[in-house]
Amino acid sequence: MPAIHAGFFVASLRNGYVVFITFSLINKIRIVTRSLDLQVCFNITRDMQPIILQGRPSFSKFRLSALQNALNATRPDLDISSIGAVDVYFIEAKKSLNGAAKERTIALLNAEKTTINNGGFFVTPRKGTISPWSTKATDIFLNCSLEGVARVERGIHYRIVDSNGLELTIANLGAALYALHDRMTEAVYADVSDFFTHFQPARIRTVPLMDEGPEAFHRANIEWGLAMSPEEIDYLVKAYQEMRRDPTDAELVMFSQVNSEHCRHKIFNADWIVDGEKSELSLFNMIRNTHNLAPEGTLVAYSDNSGVLNGSPADWFEVNQRGDLRNYQKTKTQLDILCKVETHNHPTAISPFPGAATGVGGEIRDEGATGIGGRPKAGLSAFMVSNLEVPSYPLPWEKSIAEHPDRLANPMNIMLEGPIGGASFGNEFGRPQLCGMFRTLEFVHNGRHRGYHKPIMAAGGMGNLKREHVAKKDIPPAACIIQLGGPAMKIGLGGGAASSIAAGAQSEALDFDSVQRGNPEMERRCQQVIDGCIALGADNPMLSIHDIGAGGLSNGLPELVEATGGKFHLRKVNSEDTSMSPMEIWCNESQERYVMGVLPERVEEFRSICERERCPMSIVGEATGDGRLTLEDAHFNDEPIDMEMSVLLGKTPKMLKDVCRLIEEHPPIDLSGIKLSDAIDRVLRFPAVSNKNFLITIADRSVTGMVTRDQMVGPWQTPVADVAVTSSSMSTYCGEAMAIGERTPLSVINAPASGRIAIGECLTNMAAAQVSNIKRIKLSANWMVAAGEEGEDANLYDTVKSVGMEICPALGISIPVGKDSMSMRTSWKDSKGKDHKQVSPLSLMVTGFSSVGDVRKTVTPDIKESESILLLIDLGAGKNRMGASTLAQVFNQVGSVTPDLDDPEKFKGFFALIQELIADNLLLSYHDRSDGGLLACITEMAISGRSGIQLVLDKLYDCSRCETESIEGTDSYQSGDLVNVLRLLFAEELGAVIEIEKAHLAEVTAALAKHNISDISHLIGKTKEEKSFNISLNNELLYSESITTLNRAWSELSFQMQSMRDNPVCAKEEFDTLLDESNPGTIIKPRFDINEVEGFKIAAVKPRMAILREQGINGQNEMAFAFDRAGFQSIDIHMTDLLAGRVDLAEFTGLVACGGFSYGDVLGAGSGWAKSILYNPKLADMFQAFFERPDSFTLGVCNGCQMISQLKDIIPGAKHWPQFLRNSSEQFEARYANVEVLDSPSLFLKDMEGSILPIPVAHGEGRADFTNPIDYDQCLDQELIGLRYIDSKGKAAEQYPANPNGSPGGATGFTSADGRATIMMPHPERCFRSVQMSYRSKDSFKGEAGPWLKMFQNARSFAANI
Repeated sequence: MPAIHAGFFVASLRNGYVVFITFSLINKIRIVTRSLDLQVCFNITRDMQPIILQGRPSFSKFRLSALQNALNATRPDLDISSIGAVDVYFIEAKKSLNGAAKERTIALLNAEKTTINNGGFFVTPRKGTISPWSTKATDIFLNCSLEGVARVERGIHYRIVDSNGLELTIANLGAALYALHDRMTEAVYADVSDFFTHFQPARIRTVPLMDEGPEAFHRANIEWGLAMSPEEIDYLVKAYQEMRRDPTDAELVMFSQVNSEHCRHKIFNADWIVDGEKSELSLFNMIRNTHNLAPEGTLVAYSDNSGVLNGSPADWFEVNQRGDLRNYQKTKTQLDILCKVETHNHPTAISPFPGAATGVGGEIRDEGATGIGGRPKAGLSAFMVSNLEVPSYPLPWEKSIAEHPDRLANPMNIMLEGPIGGASFGNEFGRPQLCGMFRTLEFVHNGRHRGYHKPIMAAGGMGNLKREHVAKKDIPPAACIIQLGGPAMKIGLGGGAASSIAAGAQSEALDFDSVQRGNPEMERRCQQVIDGCIALGADNPMLSIHDIGAGGLSNGLPELVEATGGKFHLRKVNSEDTSMSPMEIWCNESQERYVMGVLPERVEEFRSICERERCPMSIVGEATGDGRLTLEDAHFNDEPIDMEMSVLLGKTPKMLKDVCRLIEEHPPIDLSGIKLSDAIDRVLRFPAVSNKNFLITIADRSVTGMVTRDQMVGPWQTPVADVAVTSSSMSTYCGEAMAIGERTPLSVINAPASGRIAIGECLTNMAAAQVSNIKRIKLSANWMVAAGEEGEDANLYDTVKSVGMEICPALGISIPVGKDSMSMRTSWKDSKGKDHKQVSPLSLMVTGFSSVGDVRKTVTPDIKESESILLLIDLGAGKNRMGASTLAQVFNQVGSVTPDLDDPEKFKGFFALIQELIADNLLLSYHDRSDGGLLACITEMAISGRSGIQLVLDKLYDCSRCETESIEGTDSYQSGDLVNVLRLLFAEELGAVIEIEKAHLAEVTAALAKHNISDISHLIGKTKEEKSFNISLNNELLYSESITTLNRAWSELSFQMQSMRDNPVCAKEEFDTLLDESNPGTIIKPRFDINEVEGFKIAAVKPRMAILREQGINGQNEMAFAFDRAGFQSIDIHMTDLLAGRVDLAEFTGLVACGGFSYGDVLGAGSGWAKSILYNPKLADMFQAFFERPDSFTLGVCNGCQMISQLKDIIPGAKHWPQFLRNSSEQFEARYANVEVLDSPSLFLKDMEGSILPIPVAHGEGRADFTNPIDYDQCLDQELIGLRYIDSKGKAAEQYPANPNGSPGGATGFTSADGRATIMMPHPERCFRSVQMSYRSKDSFKGEAGPWLKMFQNARSFAANI
């Protein structure tokens, strides 16, 4: 028998039986099996009743089938015939649960009363860890008055059987187990008897420096994964010899994190010698040069968690923190712009989902922790990986080079799981993801394996903060240092150092230790606390705030008290793992944490904000003023850290980089023998060019109510937008824009050119928004390189110099923020023991940020008219250089001469021209030329507008000056002619295509001349009614294909990836919609008078509207604003207000339950929220009384819809409502869907009947499920269905994606019999302004009001009549 500790377990005996052990209240245990009966007594620390409950099947049929295929592909010898997988729930009980508590537990978990039968094995979170799911589920139990439950955890119980009927064990399955679990966060166990074991805290370790000398230090450096250089070790040896003591592990791990390349940017701050010539400037100083020359508009550069740019005056919509009621208010202020882009490459390589998720979460925290509190607003996500090698979709350029390293996720899995992780975090936190980038690259060139086995995963975004909060304040001695957020856990140890090491350069165990896991619902709670402090304006209690990321508290706390020193109390740190050592508590990188300084007299006010949000906080120390860093441990009564701050954060040894340039020969590209049709087909299928739909519809693009330009454009919602744009507030037209630029393949040939082109591409993307002046744009530069590899350091130096000292100064723009990752190589041994190394090319990703004058003027790529004119503005000036182009890559070539940004003055003229044409409303559409060249640019414009194109190359051909590269295979005029055509179509020079009306050609021509770019501007064709793409030269038709065929080729990669990741039936239905050429796209047919909506009179009296939220809700601001706009007084109501008795619903006319992820939806969407009401008699009575009042009304949207639907038994006339389950696609769906308003008694939908309108959708569990089919019939018969999804024919949608969740008859909105209660899954509160519409036709909603404002006005009209 295994040892028994506090907790419950399942013990596996040698006879194979699973034993369920129950603690009695007399500290005795009775163990019963079929073959054994004995009684054993143990001393335990507390009385408890362990419980294991069996849940529902873990997977749908299609997922089980996919899992079986994956297992058999990994181990075909096993011939697996069936897989059984059920959820299991582990409950750590503080005391015996009585009958009622047990029944409530079963109901909360939707579990069976039966237990697991004998055999099989468990996949659970790694022992000794606590999953985010557990944290949130335990919160639900606590708030449902089940205080006897200490912790809830879940796992999966598997039974896997081979074709002979033999049940396979863990040992049988071997490597196939990797398909069943995430090795970073989970493990496979036959015995879970010690699952809840509580261990005593571990002690600190020391390095025997005094006895063994420096050799002991070098040994610890390797064994502990510290990644310190010899110079740093010498520095510390000297420091500790002066202190005359041995260093502790807490001190050394802290030092390694704080001074890692990841945190200190040692290479960018190094002294440089290149080819024997010493540089006068460091790389960082070269970047600073851009800000020194162009500081205008930058408020914060290089000194905070984010850059801060000058924004616009606007109303900050926030909750009043003073007074009895927490009313929403508009605070007039200067809203400045936060900007930041981070990378999370190493964690994503090890474990894609949590790696990408915590990358997004960390960047969001950076924005919130800027100044003394910012508000994140919109995000971006980018991935670069090696070749995907999708089994069902072989692509001709993907060549097998070497076995993939086993310790790293392969590129396909990274792109299946990583984007979901990043998107999920943003979805749950409540930040829209509005732009991104995806590239694959892998080939051998000049004997070097190039690619991204260590992927690039970038997460970035922009936000706002008040001008008065831009600067951090000094923290005086005696100020309290507070930790806000989640608990310390034994995860993410050494992440900062690990990110500074090449993949494969440390032990696999250290790799897995270095990755974190995310809990976005906790981060949302923290942000709500920050928002509460921001709302206090000048009385903001936070003096300074820092997020906890790399290095954990060991990095964040010393930085916070760097100027004063501080004393910290280890056992005050919020921790949920009793076994952790002082080093582990101090240095772990558990996410969703912040630290801040608060004066002692403001602590209780700060605590009250935290308690209202249920956000953990603890005073972990105080600023001292003595310049020392001290950490005291009350448990062991010692000090794991006691040192001068100057030792930790002082001048450590400066790095010297003495490098040489690598001179390489690059064979010229050979385009002979390439057919135009083959070139087009391959280029459209290349990941950097192809449809990114599978990466976009998984991420919410409408939350906040301030998104005015997302990726999807046009009636058919095609993901080709150049720029992301948000409004500064929900009452203004000024705003912010961001866009990405990169061209990493070029650096294989010409690294500085790749940097210049990256900047150029970013700016040509930004040009689609009304930023007015190019100097307004500020850049984030993210540098990735394999430092130390031959030639790569010199490439970095040359590129930084070109960017910082030449091209940015020439353009008048600056780089106030950025990041670097200097370990972009992978080393490994294959299964035969052969050594391999892959080196990523120098990779610069540039992100532009700017204020926007008028968000309504953003131009999109979709073709708008037939018989319009297309112009190419060719910033390559006819050179058509093909090196490292997409065309080269898809034919397994590289080339020798790359595109470049040759003429900054021409470029500035181009930018000024586009801004002038935007201001004068002369552009119908705009799209930049980048990956895939002119061909891809115009194809995307045609697909997104479902428009025919007549592309005429005559003028381009005449002006082309293909230079420098030799042209092979051009013995005849005809073959040379075709090569030049390929260059014209596929060169990836900078530029853009614009669509204009014929009537405006003269005005546009004059503008071209005014800005001195007529010589690089060419008439290249026109649009046409017939949906085909024709290319001609000298009156000869070179190519003709239907737009539908091109769209299918462009979209097939997305379909293939979606088929593997989601329900393949849904993926096929969406792919097949591309065949319907009669599909009109988004339908907009209001049946109400929009003029009445625009002229709606707001009465002086404002009824009170309860804007109800629970922890994890994130859509309350836009909901409150929509009701405010309709004439209500919106009041913020947290469930804690109701539980504490601070607020009574009797005081309100209306109640709305908002969207988001209450408790992270861990026990079913909205279920925890609903149960916390139903299981609290006081709250249940309050809600029932409110629902029964004839003068009240209720709305539930998204998560609020899911929650309110579960209160139907106390809502009059709602008994036939459905519950809402997982979408049929089994994926989060973010869509701009068409719905029809049906005849119903809903007061919200009055006079809107018959309207067909677009509306944002963003949910993972929106499928209406009627347990009793009669209920659906009753909803139809009684006209209780208020909204339904419709297809392109205007009929009830049954197929995906027109019906994004699989609800019967497309039903997505329901009402009570008297119309006073309405629930719906889509988001009307994100479409009450016309500028919030992702697409609107030119003749619809031309004013301020959007299609759904009337719904909120209807509620106000109801309130006026009672």
